[in-house]
Amino acid sequence: MKVAITIDWLTEFGGAERVLTHLHEMYPDAPIYTSLLWPSAIPEYMRNWDIRTSFLQKIPLARSHHRALLPLMPLAFEQFDLSEYDVVLTTAHACAKGVITGADTTNICYIFTPPRYLWEQYYAYTNGSRRKVLYAPIANWLRVWDRVAADRVEHFIAISGTVADRVRRHYRREAEVIYPPVDTERFTPSGAAPEDFYLVVARLVPYKRIDLAIAAANRLGRRLWIVGDGPERRRLKAMAGPTVRFLGSIPDDRQLAQLYARCRAFLFPSLDDFGVAPVEAQAAGRPVIALGRGAAVETVMPDTTGVLFDEQKVDSMVEAIERFERLAFDPAACRRNAERFDSRIFRERFQAAVETQVRLAADRKRGRRLGSRTPPAGSDAAT
Repeated sequence: MKVAITIDWLTEFGGAERVLTHLHEMYPDAPIYTSLLWPSAIPEYMRNWDIRTSFLQKIPLARSHHRALLPLMPLAFEQFDLSEYDVVLTTAHACAKGVITGADTTNICYIFTPPRYLWEQYYAYTNGSRRKVLYAPIANWLRVWDRVAADRVEHFIAISGTVADRVRRHYRREAEVIYPPVDTERFTPSGAAPEDFYLVVARLVPYKRIDLAIAAANRLGRRLWIVGDGPERRRLKAMAGPTVRFLGSIPDDRQLAQLYARCRAFLFPSLDDFGVAPVEAQAAGRPVIALGRGAAVETVMPDTTGVLFDEQKVDSMVEAIERFERLAFDPAACRRNAERFDSRIFRERFQAAVETQVRLAADRKRGRRLGSRTPPAGSDAAT
């Protein structure tokens, strides 16, 4: 079975790229097709993989203006000739699912989300923007293409029930749910009493709503440590009180695992499609205080492995922290819950899903062949 893998772009290393690492280990001979590659942005071990880029890679200044190339990305993926493959595993939150395949190639899409900037968060992305007049017709065209691209997929696998709901709403398709892989073995409960600080691990971008965690810590006078970096860093530091520390990026996995295990609780105020960090915190035996919307309702067990709050507001988060402090949580229960999302389970379920779709494709192909040999009703050969 010849397999190829697609990914929207390789310009950073985040959740999608971690999934790609697991898929490459499962299918090491599969080449990877992507629109753009920045070698310096990915780990060194990935740079020797068979990665094939689109014509966008040759455009001057593509690295510094890659988001401006979004209208060209449908064309970039449609230019890839994948006719030699039996299966194409398309991993996508943008355009990578829209490759064109032949009748004998099965497109299985592991979807992180339908593009937010085209669908449920379109108005949030364009609200107050002077570029809205220019973006609106482009977004309209991309939305039509995205819907057509979804029809090219034989089988959707969503990273969460939240994303599966979006696939159903926007594409009118059902999606199997297989949670992303979390390397839970990297994390171990410390066995010691937690220290007196709350923890956030996230990119410092607006939708993560780290401002809520900071405002809550300021109001309650609680210690908050923030791991991560991003364009929001300056604004967030300006609003932080004396109990808030910014630790920056921590590439050392062992140091990060120790922080998870030592914290009082992990704070997760964002509306996310899945959220690996809350699962990592639970793998380290620590409870989570999270917004009770999105995938957090699938990964956090209320009053057993954490506390959920209803609204993305400071008052709601403050109430959740105060409620958390009145409860007791078992590190072993947190750990057991996290193990539901272990990378081993992801690989087993994903490989089984691929094998099922390959078998169904073979049955369809066999049916076409048998059908072509069946004489039409009423013909001499049929009597």
